[in-house]
Amino acid sequence: MQESPFNLAGRVAVVTGGGRGIGAAIVTRLAQAGATVVIANRTQDVAEALVRELTADGLAVRYLPFERLDRASLRLMIDGVASQHGRLDIVVHNAGGCPWSSLEELDEMTLEETLALNLNASFWLAQAAIPHMRAISFGRILVTSSVSARVAMGGGAHYSAAKAGVNAFIRGAALELARDGITVNGVEAGFIEKPGRGTMSKPENRARLERFIPVGHMGSADDIACAMLYLASAEAKYVTGQTIVVDGGSTLPETGFAVERQWGL
Repeated sequence: MQESPFNLAGRVAVVTGGGRGIGAAIVTRLAQAGATVVIANRTQDVAEALVRELTADGLAVRYLPFERLDRASLRLMIDGVASQHGRLDIVVHNAGGCPWSSLEELDEMTLEETLALNLNASFWLAQAAIPHMRAISFGRILVTSSVSARVAMGGGAHYSAAKAGVNAFIRGAALELARDGITVNGVEAGFIEKPGRGTMSKPENRARLERFIPVGHMGSADDIACAMLYLASAEAKYVTGQTIVVDGGSTLPETGFAVERQWGL
């Protein structure tokens, strides 16, 4: 009898920024597929609440602090997970953030923190995971990227640069690791709803925004998580060095006018 698709039974995964939103959805999908999932998160109470919720459903989930972004600290974290569980199969670097700032007012600390979290940590997590994945001839290194890597919004040049770097990292790392059974991929998220959080969640802003998304609405965190589940699975063995754009078609129109003209909004 053929095994059901996207089965992650026996796999061990680490998800950074897994406490809420997209990260929590990724954790949930991987755990539901049978993986043992370690949530690496900065906010302890949020992550522990998710652990309690999912373990109550019989899923294998635990929490680790995700505080320092330097190479040594991230290697220590990854080595610790692999040592405790006897293997490491999947690393999802989902943690990220955009401290908005105009180019003219951008300071060194904001730029360095944006690059450290979004881009640099991708390198150090992958570097730490490689020997553990190579030892079992299987690995999935995944990063939550953004359509900001290819389109622009005022106040986010530093974030766009970081995510464009992430996409380039994915391609370069994928080539180097292709013969080791390790794939490297990402998901470029578009506008994803964050109930009760963020400027885009305000009803008036959301309504204006959704006029220009071809499918007519913002996406959910689970839309990203389902793409990640596929990329983490054995079924994605022939996919590497790629990013899946999950944005409801928002990057398709040449301008907002193209959407208005198509649907008469």
